[in-house]
Amino acid sequence: MSQPIYGIIPARYGSSRFPGKPMAEILGKPMFWHVYQRAVRSTSLTRVVLATDSTVIADKATELDIPVIITRDDHTSGTDRVLEAATKMDVGPEAIIVNIQGDEPVLEPAMLDQLTALFADPHVQVTTLAKAITPEQARDPNLVKVVRSQDGRGLYFSRAPVPFARDGSSSFLGHIGLYGFRFPVLEKFQTLGESPLERMEKLEQLRLLEAGIPIHVALTEYPSIGVDTREDLEKVRALLASS
Repeated sequence: MSQPIYGIIPARYGSSRFPGKPMAEILGKPMFWHVYQRAVRSTSLTRVVLATDSTVIADKATELDIPVIITRDDHTSGTDRVLEAATKMDVGPEAIIVNIQGDEPVLEPAMLDQLTALFADPHVQVTTLAKAITPEQARDPNLVKVVRSQDGRGLYFSRAPVPFARDGSSSFLGHIGLYGFRFPVLEKFQTLGESPLERMEKLEQLRLLEAGIPIHVALTEYPSIGVDTREDLEKVRALLASS
């Protein structure tokens, strides 16, 4: 692919569930540092930057030689923050933007390559990842499930265990919250406004599906550990300390 691909890591200090999460220390470095170091190892990204509304995070990023863009503090989602950062970067209409979650310190760089490889098809507008999960995991409403078509499009995303296995068989895909957007679609996302299903499930990707914008889903075998709680943080600390 000839078009530039920019990785943007949104980092919000004021999380209600885990205040200051991007600054949480892991092996002597803040969490966002680990995410950045893994992202820059991707072979497909032209550039990786941090996007934050916090001077505390921005100052630490500068100290660690991580490029950072200051954004507004009134964004309701990480996607909105990513759009502001991409606009400030003047990326151009041909660019592909990858939203890299700032709470994935064990992110496998190859996952970003899997995500962006789908854009070799010029008809692909938005991409994301999923992996096989167990029926027990599928019952967790915090782990979003995705139903995928035979050609790789996401048919639906839900907190419920979908699809329903009427005959008792079970095959579930867990969504991994990494996204790739063609820049014009990222701009359109913000203009659409919250959709009914998005409001019901509290899943912003449903805004795109309800607007008729397909999301292509690549399957990955790589593990993913998002840090949502302090218990998750301890798991990641132990994992990285042993590796």
